[in-house]
Amino acid sequence: MTTSGDARIERAAALDLLLHGDLLSLGTCADKIRRRLHPDGLVTFVVDRNVNYTNICESHCSFCAFYRSKEAADAYILTRDQIYGKISELVDQGGTQLLMQGGLNPDLKIDFFEELFREIKQRFPTIQNHSLSPAEVICIATNSALTLDEALLRLKNAGLDSIPGGGAEILVDEVRRSISPRKIGWQQWGEVMLKAAGLGMPTTATMMFGSGEKPEDIVEHLFRVREMQDLGGSFTAFIPWTYQPGNTELGGATATGVEYLKVLALSRIVLDNIPNIQASWVTQGAKMASAALFFGANDLGGTMLEENVVAAAGCSFCMSQQEMITLIHGAGFRAAQRTTTYSIIREFTV
Repeated sequence: MTTSGDARIERAAALDLLLHGDLLSLGTCADKIRRRLHPDGLVTFVVDRNVNYTNICESHCSFCAFYRSKEAADAYILTRDQIYGKISELVDQGGTQLLMQGGLNPDLKIDFFEELFREIKQRFPTIQNHSLSPAEVICIATNSALTLDEALLRLKNAGLDSIPGGGAEILVDEVRRSISPRKIGWQQWGEVMLKAAGLGMPTTATMMFGSGEKPEDIVEHLFRVREMQDLGGSFTAFIPWTYQPGNTELGGATATGVEYLKVLALSRIVLDNIPNIQASWVTQGAKMASAALFFGANDLGGTMLEENVVAAAGCSFCMSQQEMITLIHGAGFRAAQRTTTYSIIREFTV
């Protein structure tokens, strides 16, 4: 394993590390890379809120416990006032990031989002609108008879600031056809992200693993993300998280803590062109998030004033801002609140 940054690790070596690498050796290597990239010992987080504007989704992914059909008794589309109320609560708590994501709802076309985003920008000018997954963007474009370029430009002009990496799952179409056959393929996911980058929009990348993919698929996902970044991507961070089987059609078991830490560490080793790696306390809990800070992670993501998608699968870890600060200090790091694009807002003393 190299930590010098002079020689890039390639697929065969990465797969060998995932299959045969010692957990602590992997962690040590990833930690050295993190310390080189972030020598100030700062661990960051953003104060944010997930607003799931609709749970109506025509994708019906087998791993998802959140979606509903349009006819379901508990199907919904939030009203504008409900959305504004949630954002207002976020602002009142010092939040800076709004993450709006929902199902692939064919009834919601570009006008819905343009009007909503313009009003959000007018009412809440300090909020970064970090919303919509690539699948949602494609859905909006298709339902509105627009090209991807047209839809992205209109969304950006209306107030969409950046795009999160949701819906990546595993960027291998064989896996995607198995768990989410109605969702876009990996190349379309990448196309949205590269076109967004071309418009000057920051993005993030994610990976959901543990749903039945092979180790080779995990490695391929990491290298496809790295290659997109090489092609001009704007990924500010990478967030690996584990599939949560509760209440899902797919079922099965979730990945172990050891598997999570190995994949996290490998992510830090492979993704030499992405500055930040986030620990997923939402799926792993506080203790594993603390351990993740020694396996390559330098960020704890968002405080998430609200989270519904993972919670629908029965996984409901919670962490307040103060608990997050205490966790970071307890692990021996400096804690700081950041913006979506990793500018430091304030540091917290012990």
